[in-house]
Amino acid sequence: MSSSWFRVLVAAVVAIVALVAGLALYGSSIGGGTANPDTGLVPGSDAFMLVLALSLLLGFIAYAAIEFAQTRRLDSIARQFDTRTIVLMPIAIAINIVLGQTVGTALKIPLYLDSIGTILVGALAGPIPGALTGLLANLIWTFVLAGTPFGSPYAWPYAIVAAEIGLLAGVFGYYGFFRSRPNTSWPKLLGGLAAAIVILLGLVVYGVIPFYKGDFVFFGSSPTEGFFNVIAYGIAVGLILGLIALAIQLFVKRDLGVAFIVVGGAICGVVSALISAPISAFVFGGVTGSGADILVAAFQQAGSSLIDAVFQQGLLQDPIDKTIEFIVAFLLLQTLSRRFTARFPQGERAVGVIEA
Repeated sequence: MSSSWFRVLVAAVVAIVALVAGLALYGSSIGGGTANPDTGLVPGSDAFMLVLALSLLLGFIAYAAIEFAQTRRLDSIARQFDTRTIVLMPIAIAINIVLGQTVGTALKIPLYLDSIGTILVGALAGPIPGALTGLLANLIWTFVLAGTPFGSPYAWPYAIVAAEIGLLAGVFGYYGFFRSRPNTSWPKLLGGLAAAIVILLGLVVYGVIPFYKGDFVFFGSSPTEGFFNVIAYGIAVGLILGLIALAIQLFVKRDLGVAFIVVGGAICGVVSALISAPISAFVFGGVTGSGADILVAAFQQAGSSLIDAVFQQGLLQDPIDKTIEFIVAFLLLQTLSRRFTARFPQGERAVGVIEA
């Protein structure tokens, strides 16, 4: 195992142990009550978020301490924060908040689209700036913008999810997921597409379907079945149309990069759903003031418990949402000059080499 992966592994273990210990310490005081009508938060939510924040902080400290012990330097952290990254981060935060507030709170559609800026920073600068951008965006969204049209009390508990999205975007950027790969030979293109389909099917079979307890239908039978079925099939039609558009991009331009970015977005979406569902259930009682609430209510009306309903909502919505956001970020990066993107810490690895 390389020294960098060893640092990551130790940091993850420290964060998980701290999280488990913190939750055990606070115990039943976290969640389970009636939400405050003014803030939307249930009793114990502050303790819940404190545990999450301290777990992240301890994980980061462990990573930095081991790197310093190994190298007497903190190069892997410092090199991700050059001047261009520091300038890009507030721009990305503004993009997140404006899009997230408009789509999730004003339009009330069952998507978020509040992480495009985070994904861009992660891809171009690295996992740590990406995670920090997501974290700061959600904290600013709630605390700095409180009392303004762009403030939201629902954003800050999901700061850990926003950080995870930036972290994964940085990892995927490091491994070249955001690169365009046009004019790929047909054997490689079809092989890559087959591999992507296998990965996506694996995510569905092992990461999504188990939460539907074998009854894999949209909402099942309920007094408002017709209304919710329209929504469900609308989402399905939109997904199919999106897949058709991606297929055109894939086969007309023969761009294998599409397969990479769809897989990356889907993985990020499943991970985000698994992290955010307990927060939605225990911190907000399943009601977050966004378009996702209608899906949670629908699953509950179909007979699911609260925790099952938020998992079902997340595993239906998050992979679609994150895949869309990854595709948008991918397309934006392709419009930028390679000379510009190469000036960021991992721009060449993420997007490609400088054009001749």
